[in-house]
Amino acid sequence: MSGDKKDDPVFSLDLKGLKCPLPVLKTRKKLASMTRCARLRVETTDPLAGIDIPHLCHEDGHRLLASEKTSSGHCFLIEKA
Repeated sequence: MSGDKKDDPVFSLDLKGLKCPLPVLKTRKKLASMTRCARLRVETTDPLAGIDIPHLCHEDGHRLLASEKTSSGHCFLIEKA
């Protein structure tokens, strides 16, 4: 999964092994520390993250640029609002 803007850095957050609600809480905290339009790649193994992370983006106004099911969970690419 890659971002559209080649020159912009993409931050990564490895949340594999964490269970609900930690992936959402840690994603929200990381996004809060980032600048507007920054991108964050989040990797999770929690099955509920497939629902919770898109919901977080919708509720907080962030853009969910990509959501992929992986062999161990999910990978999301989020642009901060």
